[in-house]
Amino acid sequence: MTEKTMQEIISFCKRKGFVYPSSLIYGGMANSWDLGPMGTELVENIKRAWWDRFVRGRSDMVGVKTALIMNPSVWKASGHLDGFSDPLVECKKCHTRHRADHLVSESEWKELESKLEGVEDKEKFMRENLPACPGCGESDFTAPRDFNLMFKTYVGPVENEDSVAYLRPETAQGMFVNFQNVLTSSRKNIPFGIAQIGKAFRNEITPKNYIFRSREFEQMEIEYFIEKPKEDKDWQEHFDYWRKEMWEWIDFLGIKRENVEENDIPEIELAHYSKKTIDFEYRYPFGVKELYGLAYRTDFDLRNHEKESGENMKYRDPKTGEEYWPHVIEPTFGVERTLLAVIVEAYEKEELEEGDSRVVLRLPFALSPVKVAVMPLMKNKEELVGKAKEIQEKLLPSFTCDYDETGSIGKRYRRQDEVGTPLCVTVDFDTLEDDTVTIRERDSMKQVRVKVDELKEKVEEVIEKGSL
Repeated sequence: MTEKTMQEIISFCKRKGFVYPSSLIYGGMANSWDLGPMGTELVENIKRAWWDRFVRGRSDMVGVKTALIMNPSVWKASGHLDGFSDPLVECKKCHTRHRADHLVSESEWKELESKLEGVEDKEKFMRENLPACPGCGESDFTAPRDFNLMFKTYVGPVENEDSVAYLRPETAQGMFVNFQNVLTSSRKNIPFGIAQIGKAFRNEITPKNYIFRSREFEQMEIEYFIEKPKEDKDWQEHFDYWRKEMWEWIDFLGIKRENVEENDIPEIELAHYSKKTIDFEYRYPFGVKELYGLAYRTDFDLRNHEKESGENMKYRDPKTGEEYWPHVIEPTFGVERTLLAVIVEAYEKEELEEGDSRVVLRLPFALSPVKVAVMPLMKNKEELVGKAKEIQEKLLPSFTCDYDETGSIGKRYRRQDEVGTPLCVTVDFDTLEDDTVTIRERDSMKQVRVKVDELKEKVEEVIEKGSL
């Protein structure tokens, strides 16, 4: 199997309707992307499977959907107004701007940053310690300055400091500020979780690597509230449980474990709210980068929201009457990063017999954008076309279906293989005689005959089983 390149993946995603460059007719917009028909279906299948698994399938989880624009005091309490920034440097030669912690590793930058304080000539320090500019090859940078990643906007008709608001940079705070509301309305007892799927926005200095890092993205996130730990093993048990759950989700996506590695984030690199964080990093074509994160946030968020708002954010134990701020385990799943990893993992060029080849997207059947493609053997035979469309109409209420009559049957099979369609149903002349159709399975290319009135049940069986 040949090595997959990002150029190949990007071209494939645009050509087959997974991801388009946004605003393309106006020249596009840097690092802005739209999902096409196939990408939309695949993402919705991912999100639905995640919700069914982690919310609907559990008795200790509830879901919420919170506002994109919240009271600015939320971001003061969470530390985002003061601490949610990246170190920005500008090349004095080509005027491109870079994150200093991307020019070197995060740990290297933390070490440099600790030495920078008190240095009189900071620009000289940057020249001597940062590598050459990726844009022009020179080594002449400005002194670093903090660049807050939140998108600022104004609420109301007057644009002044009193009307400043922000697009949320994460979904977590909407769940924290609703902690007491959820307790009251759902009557949950600790341990329990609040889950949310939604958009977040970060004004990244250097968005890059296709949809991996962009300014607008979607998160699937859980805040799992646990009892105040008496010792480390108390929170570690919950942490290890969610680590296992995240690995099982990775298995479900069809991502091989050998292509994912855990990175235990060093203390010096931890976010301001975290006592422990593990990144699950995937082997993308551009390198091993973060796919998911698992953090132990302690009681940082509820404690700070109580301090800032003056409202009681504690939990009262129904048995003992003790009040305390629950501690939090946070599993975070990026939607776009999942989409990219799933496509990269599933994309395959396969050599067949007699010198033939095909591109096949080996998606788990449950995630495939189209579940069944219905095809008449010939498009110029009205009886076959009519029967094929009749079968498609019967399947549509239960499955996402495609109807395909253009080109030879072999080319149509290849076309469906390329977008990951698990099953193709072919209507031929025997169908008109005995009311049976041919089902062809994507991965094995195996074919069987099935009665039309048994077709729905057969498709359901194959999708659930994952093979014909």
